[in-house]
Amino acid sequence: MGEPACEAIVLAGGMGTRIRHVVPDRPKAMMDVAGRPFLEYLLDLMSRNGIARTVLATGHLHDSIQRHFGTGWRGMEICYSVEDTPLGTGGATWKALRLATRDDVFVFNGDTFFDIDLSVLRDFHLSLGADITLALKPMRDILRYGSVALKDGQIVGFREKSKTAEGLINGGIYVINRRLTGRMAFPETFSLESDLLEKMAGAITIGGSVQEGYFIDIGMPVDYARAQRELPLRPPGQALK
Repeated sequence: MGEPACEAIVLAGGMGTRIRHVVPDRPKAMMDVAGRPFLEYLLDLMSRNGIARTVLATGHLHDSIQRHFGTGWRGMEICYSVEDTPLGTGGATWKALRLATRDDVFVFNGDTFFDIDLSVLRDFHLSLGADITLALKPMRDILRYGSVALKDGQIVGFREKSKTAEGLINGGIYVINRRLTGRMAFPETFSLESDLLEKMAGAITIGGSVQEGYFIDIGMPVDYARAQRELPLRPPGQALK
């Protein structure tokens, strides 16, 4: 990516309720994957793409994340936005955006890994003049995820989970124009997915950029087990110059 000042937020406050019996003593983003916290793999991906500054939006057992990463990782500056009580994905994002300095900020789900070229997503977002842009993953057997309806590069609707053979799913990486926080009023606690994206599709400009990169969601035990084999094969991060 050309801009050395690109910023990101990682939603790393999840408790992992569907997988807590596997790793009850740590935040979901810190679950061990082949001897490393999952969050390391995600930050490596961000480093490879030239992210210079990252806000980790933390909550549950946040001290363990801050002790591990401190103030930097592979050349990235790291700071923290800590939830005293759970704010939902939307509330956590809005709170973390207060610490951002750029108008357009990447947001990553802390339990998914989608190996894409972030510059492609950013450039698409800017060319569309979108309020939010999602990285979309073509997927077969999308019962777990639901899917999106896309028209001329804009998301016009979200479909409920169904036994559809294939479709486009939310890949867990966004670009958000932070001016949106001043235009839309939400309660302190809200869901980015259901309260903003699903309800406001068509009312605001939500872009959808289809990407073909490797994707995994570690929130289910079967995929957490698969991650042990597959994520170590991803390339390491590169320190920024």
